[in-house]
Amino acid sequence: MTWTLLICLSVALVLALAVAFHRRLDLRRQQAVLRERAVASGRSNEAGPLQLPVIDLSRCLGCGTCVRSCPEDGVLDLVHGQAAVVNAAACVGHARCVAECPVGAVTLTSGDLSARKDVPVLDAELQAVGTDGLYLVGEITAKALIRSAAEQGVRVARTIAQRCAERAPLAAATAGGGGEQDDVLDLVIVGAGPGGLACALGAVEQGLAFELLDQEEAIGGTVAKYPRRKLVLTEPIELPLLGRMRQREYAKEDLIELWQEIADRHQLPFRGGVTFDRCERQPDGTFRVDTDQGAVLAHNVVLAVGRRGQPRRLDVPGEELPHVAYSLLDAGSFTDCRVVVIGGGDSAVEAAMALAEQPGNEVTIVYRQDDFFRIRRKNKDKLQARRDDGRIRCLFRQDIAAITATAVDLVSNDGTDRRTRLTADQVFVLVGGVPPFAQLEQCGVSFDQTRRPAAVDGATEPASNAAAGSLLPVLAGTTVLTLATFAFAALHADYYSAPAALRAADPKHALLRPDQSLGLWFGVAAVIALVANLAYLLRRRLTVRFGSLTGWMNAHIVTGVAAVLLAALHAAMAPRPTPGGQAFWALVALVGTGAIGRWFYAWLPRAANGRELTLAAVRADLARLRAASDGEFAAMAQHETEALLERRQWRSTFLGRALALLGLQWDLWRTVRRLEQQARAERIAPLERRRVLAGVRKAYGIAVAAAHLEDLRAVLSTWRWLHRWLALLLVLLIVVHVVMAWLHGAFASGATFSVGGPR
Repeated sequence: MTWTLLICLSVALVLALAVAFHRRLDLRRQQAVLRERAVASGRSNEAGPLQLPVIDLSRCLGCGTCVRSCPEDGVLDLVHGQAAVVNAAACVGHARCVAECPVGAVTLTSGDLSARKDVPVLDAELQAVGTDGLYLVGEITAKALIRSAAEQGVRVARTIAQRCAERAPLAAATAGGGGEQDDVLDLVIVGAGPGGLACALGAVEQGLAFELLDQEEAIGGTVAKYPRRKLVLTEPIELPLLGRMRQREYAKEDLIELWQEIADRHQLPFRGGVTFDRCERQPDGTFRVDTDQGAVLAHNVVLAVGRRGQPRRLDVPGEELPHVAYSLLDAGSFTDCRVVVIGGGDSAVEAAMALAEQPGNEVTIVYRQDDFFRIRRKNKDKLQARRDDGRIRCLFRQDIAAITATAVDLVSNDGTDRRTRLTADQVFVLVGGVPPFAQLEQCGVSFDQTRRPAAVDGATEPASNAAAGSLLPVLAGTTVLTLATFAFAALHADYYSAPAALRAADPKHALLRPDQSLGLWFGVAAVIALVANLAYLLRRRLTVRFGSLTGWMNAHIVTGVAAVLLAALHAAMAPRPTPGGQAFWALVALVGTGAIGRWFYAWLPRAANGRELTLAAVRADLARLRAASDGEFAAMAQHETEALLERRQWRSTFLGRALALLGLQWDLWRTVRRLEQQARAERIAPLERRRVLAGVRKAYGIAVAAAHLEDLRAVLSTWRWLHRWLALLLVLLIVVHVVMAWLHGAFASGATFSVGGPR
């Protein structure tokens, strides 16, 4: 007995320590996520995001599938058990979070474009507003994905084909009078990147007369300018005349080779080395497309020219020197060099890391900001690793004063005007490009957001197919299964209601007993249903990718209930105190904890996240008060409030917050007292003083409330752990049950065991 007590106490303490440690790590993770969100939302100098994921907290289950499915790190994360948008600016519109959410809680909507001057105004058909027949596809529309560009190109080709079909009868009627020119194409596509190529394939499929132009000699567009062997994420896309592309990722060279093969196979009318100047709509409705090789006439024009345009210049002495480059195609060509990379975007960081991998290189990144705000999290993590091991050095808050044959002269922009000279054998200026907006405006494209159609401005990515009413067919299916089980049991009630000792004499015993015939098959079907039920975990972790997560979740519910019903029939409606009977009751408990726990777990986090949003608003009010104040009082109030929230929301224990809730608010009293003393010393007006102190008290109350809700959520999330451990226990009991049944049928009775039972 003493040994049993000692073992149980040791196990309990180890589990308690593990739970406490896991809880502390989770709190630190959530704190870091909220800090990152605050930093991201505070970058007022950046343009608003083009795509914005929106989380419906009334639906979010907290499964984390949207976080795991997003290819861009740092956009979404889990806070208080539910999904939260951390850095909307990093969203590039994959929309996989929308497709994977099993309950339709995520939508992708356009950000606030009212202040954007770099987004063309298009209608729902990607046609330039005010210029009929002029379409834009690809990166120039502010859609950065290859998949988006390809989908846009195909959609525009089909739209143009429909318009040409509608114009055909009129053209035939006027052909006799010479009104229709034979040399006018249906379509001219400018740009042979993914959007232009997809549009060209769509034009071939639709039988359009067209021409594909590009300033480069080969197809590829912006992708062709990526660094050598760069992995290009394509996402599952389909192209006309090709179908679904076989892979999800391609190296740049492989993708360009595939596109060239497609172009050759279908004999696309491609002309490379042609510089596009402008296009102009003629009085007769056709377009004149001017290039350095002459003009082309067409009824429709598709511009897939990208956003990079010409590389952005620094306008400093020496930037035209031969060792200064504005792109990097092959890092392997540079070894044993002192390299300076100017820029702070993903292109600059990726180039610097590629150059740092080459033997003998000393790489320095020079950036005018105080940190890398615009790069992807995975690039930031990789860069930090290379900074830690000394392969890359970063200099922040530096402007370029001049470039010489052997050095780069810097001047700090932090107010000190300190000058620095870096020795450099190679200089890469990767500060983005000058988009061809002026050229597009000459062609008839508007960037005036007041002209944007309301339907397009409010456009959202379609939510996943998990509508709010998707639970209805699940309930209907489980109800039908339950009623069918009840009807079957009622039909054989004379057998199922008989005492166990008398069942052997019943004629139905051979059919319904657990180890033979139909009774055995009920058990086999229950195991199959359970395996299908647990397979949902693989789909949720994205180990399995086919099928929608909504369908898998619905199947998870149905198969769980079906497993219970089939197991009940397998046990002949009378589970015994054996491993099989214990497995049945574990299965019942598993279904119960899954249903009840999910309801509790999904109910509470909404309130906690709501408190965080309110707390963020209070912090913003304090920041505005600080900005409007000339003294130290508001700044001190903001600093003291942050320190108070840090102690009470993240570092305090559950017991400590419980005592604080009962009225022992010693920290708050001391903080308010210090602030009042500071306010009197600065002779702050009573109205402003009361307003600031009210904000401090409100922030404190919200933080304590959010912390308590988080603690309650953590307690109730024990249901999820119980659910998982019950699932493991159930699997073990089923294995024991099957093994014992097998051994009993094969050895105890001396019979040969078969699917139909011992014989």
